[in-house]
Amino acid sequence: MTIAFRYGNPAVECDGAQLRAQCRHLATVATLTGVIDDANFERLTHRVRQLVLTEKPFVLDLSGVTGLSARGVSLLYGLDDECDLAGVEWALVASPQVLDILRLLDDAFPITASVPEALHHFAEGTLARRRLLPLLHKTA
Repeated sequence: MTIAFRYGNPAVECDGAQLRAQCRHLATVATLTGVIDDANFERLTHRVRQLVLTEKPFVLDLSGVTGLSARGVSLLYGLDDECDLAGVEWALVASPQVLDILRLLDDAFPITASVPEALHHFAEGTLARRRLLPLLHKTA
């Protein structure tokens, strides 16, 4: 399978899935497309967890994922653990196929409708923290 080249942002092929990462001002965005299954979930989990940066929110965009195996769901648990360890917020953008699988789970992942919506959420959080800074510096 040939992947179209994008200058400065090539996709990584992982046995039927493609991973592309972008470090944006508000968050790191990892986009996965294709199928996440038993053959590639370990490699994808390792690569996605490496993209989590301390103090940088994270968005996992699965809107282009057409299949997610039961074992592939462990990628989401691994990401949740990594973000917790790094102390960062994260958001999940899920395709209809992924949402169907996640509805069967009792665990709630931070699902959002789109990458722009997730970035907007992170921007609001940053703005709220900035509003608190002057209050923290004032002395009586």
